[in-house]
Amino acid sequence: MTSSTGPVSVYAANPHYLFYNGKPIILLTSDQHYGAVVNADFNYVGFLKKLGSRGLNFTRIYPGAYIEKENDFVKDNNLGPLNGRQILPWTRTQTPGAHPVLGGLKYDLDQWNESYFSRLIDYCSNAMDLGVIVEICFFNGMYVERWAYQAMHHANNIQGAGRCDWDMVQSLTGDPKLVLYQEKYVAELTRRLNEFDNLTFHICDEPWMCRKSPTVFGPWVSRLTDVVRETERALPKKHLIGQTVDFGMSNNEADFSADSRIQYIDVEYSRGIHDLENEYDHDKPIVYIESVFYPDMYTGDKIADTRVEAWEFMVGGAAGFMQLNGLYSTMNAAAEGTEIDTVLDVFVDLRKFLESFNLFTMRRDRSFIVKVPSDAFASAVSEPGREYAFYIHHSTCHDPFHAVPERVSSRSPRLHSYEVTRGSYHEAFTFRFPEGRYEAEWIDPAKGSVVRRDSFLHAGGDRTFQVPEYSVDIALRMVRK
Repeated sequence: MTSSTGPVSVYAANPHYLFYNGKPIILLTSDQHYGAVVNADFNYVGFLKKLGSRGLNFTRIYPGAYIEKENDFVKDNNLGPLNGRQILPWTRTQTPGAHPVLGGLKYDLDQWNESYFSRLIDYCSNAMDLGVIVEICFFNGMYVERWAYQAMHHANNIQGAGRCDWDMVQSLTGDPKLVLYQEKYVAELTRRLNEFDNLTFHICDEPWMCRKSPTVFGPWVSRLTDVVRETERALPKKHLIGQTVDFGMSNNEADFSADSRIQYIDVEYSRGIHDLENEYDHDKPIVYIESVFYPDMYTGDKIADTRVEAWEFMVGGAAGFMQLNGLYSTMNAAAEGTEIDTVLDVFVDLRKFLESFNLFTMRRDRSFIVKVPSDAFASAVSEPGREYAFYIHHSTCHDPFHAVPERVSSRSPRLHSYEVTRGSYHEAFTFRFPEGRYEAEWIDPAKGSVVRRDSFLHAGGDRTFQVPEYSVDIALRMVRK
């Protein structure tokens, strides 16, 4: 295992970013659907090597409390193993009666499956060697049609734990016996993984899926957050805990984004840029943790749609971006023979742009933007008077929760994504910034190349730029010399 200088932490000099191996970092990835460990047929070594080969450094796993069945959401979904091909934290018994998706045999929730933990530890070790950060997301919000084939459902374990309806799985009152096993599961994973520096923890993605009041699932999230903290109190390493904040968990009893126990914030889908704006004042790293499935749930030009989503968010001052990618599948973990490298080029070029700045001295900043087209989406970060990063794109947002309702379309069945609007854009942008000599570079994000360079002396105040013609999006790098 490659050594490091301690677990992933928050960068003290700028808490909107993360810190690892002695330096601040950004997280970028196009990721598998979280089933890398629990799917016995998934070649996670090949998958991780694909990420590492392109300099991508982020992945997420669901470690066993929630699985899907074969072909859920997309064909060959790796979180949906073939029936009986799950490898879960608990020992599978010879007692019949479990759901066919689980292979028909019940689990013993009091006996740990050492083969599973060997696989989990090997996954985290391989990721650490490649510089890949792993988010361990203990639970996912439950779906009515999926509760019946989870190991913690009463019909699938010999303890009979989980005697509650699907919408009370993530609560303290649905089945107290189930809560005890949920706590035991979280504590054991926390203990077993304490040696790894390349991990963060996340209690539950989308607990609002239960459609209950936040007063139901909020105390459950809080209790399991305490379980992680209590477990690590006696252990040498302390890991970050994140929480997904979204329309179902914002400014209510389940929102712990201001709580000191939560050190970073996850947001989702194209509406994540709205949540980035809303949550930024917490002074915590904000990570885009999940897009809709690539390629099935994107529309139009899928690569361009991917690009505008990632660039807008990261140039907006975020700590990380994770695309959910169905090209990585159960039987093709590295997505060989697909357009995967073209997809990953988006993130390689984005990293190159971001790392061309002293990024970790910069913060989200739209105050210098005086005038840009009102029918486009723009984002920016700056260190005022020194460096400015700006990005703009022309798209339709298929998301009813997006921050700009007049530019939202619900005509697409694939909600929560962008669809680029190609054109021939001849525009003038006006920015306000202090006096000095500046160098500006206009970047074509589709190619990662400089379109035009300008060097000028500015007297301070407003300056209008005639922008090079572009077809979807353009970025600006402006530095005071």
